[in-house]
Amino acid sequence: MDDLQKNETLEKLNQWAQNTLNETLDILFTDITEDSLSATMPVTPRIHQPYGIMHGGASCVLAETLGSTLSYLHIDRENFIPVGTSINSHHLRAIKSGTVTGKATFIRKGNTMHVSQIEIRDERGHLINHTTMTNNIIPHKKIQD
Repeated sequence: MDDLQKNETLEKLNQWAQNTLNETLDILFTDITEDSLSATMPVTPRIHQPYGIMHGGASCVLAETLGSTLSYLHIDRENFIPVGTSINSHHLRAIKSGTVTGKATFIRKGNTMHVSQIEIRDERGHLINHTTMTNNIIPHKKIQD
């Protein structure tokens, strides 16, 4: 993928996320390769839990956003959609402020199921969260039934 394709894809993904939870949490897709997708999310009081640290649910949202979108980029989108069926998230380190970056990569990329891993790191590179996610790849018309 050349730089022009990369930038066009990232722009489309960020526009696609308007009026969604991605926009609410200020998730921004920032990098894409043939095998990975990255995004950032600011850590502000809006996503804190009562102890003043990033809510684990916010990590899960970032992870699921990345895992689902990575699958979306690697399927026949005219006929299929990825649907998250399992997420296993390990919260490894607390963070109060700054920006986290998540990066999703495939563990398995099959025709009917994708399994990805997502690592979320702080600005210093510390691992904040590690998540694995499974997406089933289902016919697009099935979701409309």
